[in-house]
Order: sequence, then structure tokens, then C-alpha cells
Amino acid sequence: MEGAGYRVVFEKGGVYLHTSAKKHQDPDSLIAGVIRVVEKDNDVLLHWAPVEEAGDSTQILFSKKDASGGDSCPSEEEPTFDPGYEPDWAVISTVRPRPRHSEPTRGAEPSSPRGSWAFSVSLGELKSIRRSKPGLSWAYLVLVTQAGGSLPALHFHRGGTRALLRVLSRYLLLASSPQDSRLYLVFPHDSSALSNSFHHLQLFDQDSSNVVSRFLQDPYSTTFSSFSRVTNFFRGALQPHSEGASPDLPLAPDDEPEPGFEVISCVELGPRPAVERAPPVTEDEWAQHMGPEGRLQRVPELKARIFSGGLSPSLRCEAWKFLLGYLSWEGSAEEHKAHVRKKTDEYFRMKLQWKSVSLEQEQRNSLLHGYRSLIERDVSRTDRTNKFYEGPENPGLGLLNDILLTYCMYHFDLGYVQGMSDLLSPILYVTQNEVDAFWCFCGFMELVHGNFEESQETMKRQLGQLLLLLRVLDPPLCDFLDSQDSGSLCFCFRWLLIWFKREFPFPDVLRLWEVLWTGLPGPNLHLLVACAILDMERDTLMLSGFGSNEILKHINELTMKLSVEDVLTRAEALYRQLTACRELPHNVQEVLGLAPPAEPQSPSPPASPLPLSPTRAPPAPPPPADTVQQPDSSLEILPEEEEEEEEEEEEESADS
Repeated sequence: MEGAGYRVVFEKGGVYLHTSAKKHQDPDSLIAGVIRVVEKDNDVLLHWAPVEEAGDSTQILFSKKDASGGDSCPSEEEPTFDPGYEPDWAVISTVRPRPRHSEPTRGAEPSSPRGSWAFSVSLGELKSIRRSKPGLSWAYLVLVTQAGGSLPALHFHRGGTRALLRVLSRYLLLASSPQDSRLYLVFPHDSSALSNSFHHLQLFDQDSSNVVSRFLQDPYSTTFSSFSRVTNFFRGALQPHSEGASPDLPLAPDDEPEPGFEVISCVELGPRPAVERAPPVTEDEWAQHMGPEGRLQRVPELKARIFSGGLSPSLRCEAWKFLLGYLSWEGSAEEHKAHVRKKTDEYFRMKLQWKSVSLEQEQRNSLLHGYRSLIERDVSRTDRTNKFYEGPENPGLGLLNDILLTYCMYHFDLGYVQGMSDLLSPILYVTQNEVDAFWCFCGFMELVHGNFEESQETMKRQLGQLLLLLRVLDPPLCDFLDSQDSGSLCFCFRWLLIWFKREFPFPDVLRLWEVLWTGLPGPNLHLLVACAILDMERDTLMLSGFGSNEILKHINELTMKLSVEDVLTRAEALYRQLTACRELPHNVQEVLGLAPPAEPQSPSPPASPLPLSPTRAPPAPPPPADTVQQPDSSLEILPEEEEEEEEEEEEESADS
């Protein structure tokens, strides 16, 4: 069914609301209705409305403001703050207005008690969906929103829950909860989700002057530069949901291990060693490593020096090209010149690809037009307080724009995602050459491109690895964060996404990155840097009795107040403390690069935090053919199996 501005893609009658808590419902407590999935104005809505005797059952009610200008009356409980993003386009959000009940149709009296039960909710506002247990008189679904509230349970007296879930799976990713196979966690299912989410999360909004006042008005929507909006997304993937415990199931004993996690004793770490940083590598010291024909010698020793002391500013322009893979450590001076000539020609050929696109062509290329618009907006606010980028007609801004657009030609699959301009800015500042900056940026992106991929699996894995390290280093701090609903460490998301670019002063970022690029002492030093910051702030967090809001606010206020030398010193000390432990769990050794990764037992990586495992457990024997395998701690995509069986159960229950 289609109408002006909307299209009904699914409709099912016989869907009732039970307004009484009694076991046996009387007829007056049952409200018959119709459930619909509606595409309207670039949004997809789930809508339920009662079947009114005098009303038109085909009418569609919407709680959102209609494009034609029709207003809907917000409830008194709805927040009035401006969240800083357009709700219709937001992909990941923690704080959303509560779903509003729809206004009655013209065919129903405004005061009709049945009409007041109608509701409409955007699919983007759903957090989880719970199905009823099989064997009940009829199936029902309970929808939980991002705001934490539950919509009225929908009882399907004529069956149809699986059909509805199949339709929803076209627009959403439904993942079975590891704790409750009847609970489905809801994730966005959009090809442009990551780019849109980073933009509308406003993770990189530089205007933080009013963050305190906005925090006092509504802490969740404003803390950590609007960063708390990602919390529920990762909390849903990394931690069990509080609403995941079914009231129909008996509670597990306290000593029963969580599925997929091993019960182990705490790892005993030795004393933390003292670490001293060395002075930066100078031009004279670099020249001592330069051999005949301009080849660098004793490269491991040189990398170790860069790790322990960094580089002097005058040396960065040359040394960064080696650290980022633009120039080979083994190449001669002549080979480097030939390589630069080749790469210069390659760069300008890619740049010409988008430069030669006419305005008319771009209007028919929505992807390129979208990249250009996003890049122009981000470049205009990237490091504008730095003298290299300040001023309205600064040529550095034009170079940032050109390099990022050319990168879209270089990496078609990834394109541009908000945050990349933050990674390019220091590189261009150091090299002050368009071609050199581009290829150094490509080298950096080879290290962190997974951070910007649509699936966000890399970010979830890093947060899990960070939690694993912190669990070994400081179990009391982890327990405290868990008790404050912050155990998923989502407040560290921006740290890992752009490698602490917004946490340190600009000169300190240059020092931090060149140390991290050495790859020493292991592949994940940036995770230890995050551990070091949390270790420095542990007493403030724990002794002050901060709740989740205060934790986010405190982490946000650390911006530009950290000393990179102190953090690097502590991070190296943590590494040495961990590596000195003879009983270090194997998966911790994997994170630190001390042991090869375990052979994957399934084609899909785990989506939950890695459990501590002191020893590599032997593979479990396959279950007998006549037994059903229990769900593990990973998320399962909504299976296509059991559809016919469960639909038959629903139909039989409805007939009875």
C-alpha cells in the first residue's frame, strides 16, 4: 500500500495489546490492532494502531513531524534539549527522545481510550527485541528503545512474528544475545552507517566552550564532545544487556560461570619497573646511521632510539617518510629519488580523476558529491588554532581538501570518513609537501583503516583488548567501572579511533605518533597508552565516587591536560610489568605481540571481549548429533532456520 510520501511494506492484523496484568484477560482489556512497517520520508517506522469501529483501518499515524508541516504534540516527558544532530539521520545514539504516542486519526475521537494506545517508532530508535518463549497460547514481541523504555507488548493472536522479524532484518541487523536466545540486539544495517554516524555523533566538534552548561542540562547528550552517544552501541556488543535476563527463566547460581568465559584467579604481577625516557634523536645522530649510497644502517637500533626519545623537530620531515613506509629503510638515495618521481606522477593522475569531473557530472555522482561536502566541512574546522591552518584563505586548508579527495580515488571502498582530516593535518604540517603528505597519510591509514570501516569490528576488538589488558593490570578499577555501567570503556573510543589526536597538545601528538609508528615494543602500544592514562586517573575516578556521567565528563576534561612524556613513560612501564609476569594469560600475550594469535575455530571473529585464558585450551569435541549446541558468548545473526517450525507453532497456537 502506498500513499503520498509513504509506503507500507508490511501489514499484519490480529496484533493485540493486553492492557491488564491478569493471567486471564477479559475482552475489555484486549485491544485489537494492526502492525505495519512503513517507509516514509527517508525513514522506516514501526507503527501499531487499534482497529476502531468508526475509523479507517488503512489510515497511517505518524508521531514524527510530517514533511508537509504537520506538527505532532510532544509528550511532557520528552526532553527539550537540542541533541546537536538530526534524529532522522542519526545512526548511533544513546540519548533519544522517548517514542511518542501518535495522535488519534480523524475517524477516532481524541479522547478515545483505544486510540491513545497507538504508537509509531523509528527503527533507528530500537535497541532490542524480545520474543516470547515457545509453547505459550500465542507469540508476543517486546520492543525496547534506545532511551531504555519498553513499548507495549505486541501479542500476535494470528501468528506472524517471524514474518515481521524477517521484514525488520531488511533494515536492521538483528543479533541473538549470548545470554538469551530470544533476545535480539538491534544494530544499524546501512551502507553509509559509519560515515553518517561519525558525522552526526559530532565526535570532532571543536566548539566545546559550552560543554559544561550543556552537560548540566543533559549529561548523556553532551559529555565527552557528544561522545557518549556511541555508548549503547558498543555496550550492546560488548556487555550483556540488563534487560537480557528473562523473567521467565530461573536465575543462574552466583558461582556459575558466564557462557564463553573462564573462571580464573587474578594474575599476580610483579613490581612496576622504573622507566626513563631518552632525549630525541638529532640530525647528527641520524647522519651516523647513514651509510654509503645514502642507505640507513643499524635500522633496529635507530627505531629503538626513536621509540625511547622521539625525533627532533627538524628531523621529522625526513624520518616520518621512513616510519610511514613511503620510503624504504633499505633503499639508497637514488632509489628514493626514483620512487618519489613515480609516486608523484601516480598522485597527480589520481588527483586529475576528480579534478576533471564537471559540476554537471558531480550532480549525478552522489558518492563523490557527498565526500566533497563532508571533506569541505571537516577541513574548515580542522586545527584552525594552529598557525599553519589559521586564517580564512589559508593554502594549507586547500591542500588538506585536495589530499583527502584524492585519497577517495586511491581507496574507493573506504572513501572518506569523518576523523581522517585529524590524521592528515599533523602529517601535512610536518612534510609541508602535498605529494609527500599524501603517501605518508596512506601509510598511516594502512595502520588504522580498520577504525573507519563500516562494520566497526576493529574498534570493538580494540575495546575488548583494552578491557583485557586493564583487567590484568588493575582488576579493582575494572570492577569499579563495571559497577558504574562504564565497564565497556566506550569513553576510550575517540582515543583509539584517531590515536589520541584530540587528547594532547599538537606538539605532543607529533611525539606520540612517531613513537607509536616504530611498532615497538609491540603491535598495540596505543592500548597501553590508554591503560596508562586510566592508571594515572584511577584514584580520581574511584575515590571521588564518580558515576557513569561524571566518568565521561572527567575523561573529556583531560583533553590538552596530559603530558605525553609522562604517559609514554607509564605505558612502557606497564609493558615491562606485564612481560615480566611468567603466568601472563595467552590471549594477553597475543595482544602484546609476545605469542602468535590462536588459530581461529570459526570464520567469524569474536564480537565480545576476550576472556582471560592462562593456557590455550584444547579444542572442545564436537557435540553429538542429537544434541543442540548452546549459544556461546559471540553474537549470532538472526538465523533463517526454524522459521517454518516456529511459524507452525504460532499458527497452531492461534487456532487453539
